[in-house]
Amino acid sequence: MGRLFGTDGVRGVAGRDLTARLAMDLAVAGAGVLSGTGPSAAAPSAAGAVTDGRVPVRRPVAVVGRDPRTSGEFLEAAVVAGLASAGVDVLRLGVIPTPAVAYLTDALDADFGVMLSASHNPAPDNGIKFFARGGRKLPDEAEDEIERRLGAQPGAGGLPELGFGRVTDASGERERYLDHLLSTLPDSGGGGPLAGLKVVVDCAHGAAYEIAPRMLCRAGADVIAIGTEPDGDNINSGCGSTSLDALRAAVVSHGADAGIAHDGDADRCLAVDADGQVVDGDQILAVLAFALKDAGRLADNTVVATVMSNLGLRLALRDAGITLVETAVGDRYVLAAMRDGRFVLGGEQSGHIILLDHATTGDGLLTSLHLLATAVGRGQPLGELVKVMTRYPQVLISIPGVDRSLIASSPELKQAVAAATAELGDSGRVLVRPSGTEPVVRVMVEAVDSGQARGLAGTLADAVRNLA
Repeated sequence: MGRLFGTDGVRGVAGRDLTARLAMDLAVAGAGVLSGTGPSAAAPSAAGAVTDGRVPVRRPVAVVGRDPRTSGEFLEAAVVAGLASAGVDVLRLGVIPTPAVAYLTDALDADFGVMLSASHNPAPDNGIKFFARGGRKLPDEAEDEIERRLGAQPGAGGLPELGFGRVTDASGERERYLDHLLSTLPDSGGGGPLAGLKVVVDCAHGAAYEIAPRMLCRAGADVIAIGTEPDGDNINSGCGSTSLDALRAAVVSHGADAGIAHDGDADRCLAVDADGQVVDGDQILAVLAFALKDAGRLADNTVVATVMSNLGLRLALRDAGITLVETAVGDRYVLAAMRDGRFVLGGEQSGHIILLDHATTGDGLLTSLHLLATAVGRGQPLGELVKVMTRYPQVLISIPGVDRSLIASSPELKQAVAAATAELGDSGRVLVRPSGTEPVVRVMVEAVDSGQARGLAGTLADAVRNLA
């Protein structure tokens, strides 16, 4: 059996891969690894204070949130039951974005947080993600220990030393998160930092369906909201950051200044300008990097992005004197590099943007607020603002059925990659890598000329197929 935890928690088809039994057992195992039990001077937040006759102790506290998927209801019940049975007091947040769970884990001084979501995946999928104290993603060692306990004692529970946990409705805490988001921008007066903007926001029938429009309204924008009628089965279906056509059409038809798209759990943000042109995560990174640099707040003049980021981002940052640190694909690797280097800005082309001065993880709502506020502050429409970088044509081909272990060792493939790289020179880029999430090899070619990019990508894809 492979590792249960993937790059973003435990995911699978709800009821088949991710069952109520597994959710409960994961909760119990997670409680054992992440609970900070023992003497505590801090007053517990909605938790039970207990005494053993010597020193006061408290039961550990966990916050639990979910997105609106139908399966989230029974999985939430299973997780809450597992935690309470293990002696954890549960603050149940209800339907709420993933970054809100991370923030509230810290703000409420909880020992850990749990989010039930499969992010941008379709409705039949679901997932369980843990946050450690402070709202931080778990290191691999903690996930491995949860798996070890899960395998060693499936269904373990029993009567906890401090008594069973209590469950409290904490859905009102989303207001604390909303206040936090708005506090990250200075009070501009005159109606708010987004005053004068007409914005369409597509909430993907997901976790941000209620809070994202309210945030933009409170920031002063004139808001048209779509994707705000979750029924448990329509999350990410033809809407949100994975399907931008509805947003593009709405922006143009309403004469809006910009559009914002979130995914099912709102940790992503993509945008659309007034003409309906897509603004991807690389372009958002470039805009925010330039703004932070101008404000003297871009730590070490450095941005962190993955190897899949567009060549145009690299060139724009280089020309502005900004260093780019590259990581493997996955926001957890971006975040790790940011923490190691104490950098404040990083992200992915997919729209996972991390503003480490204000959040411990990628936050689509926070990103949208700062992107739009930058446009207002600079007095430029979004379409003009994103011209700080040129997006190079990028061709991506996924090849299944290949022995991925041969990618690094094949001299023929190395020769083909070297030839393509030499042909492109400084005007393009080649990347051949095994996918970290699917059984495929990905070939990516960027070039000034889209025809050249397609031709070289096809040649390299044939070279990869010949390895089989």
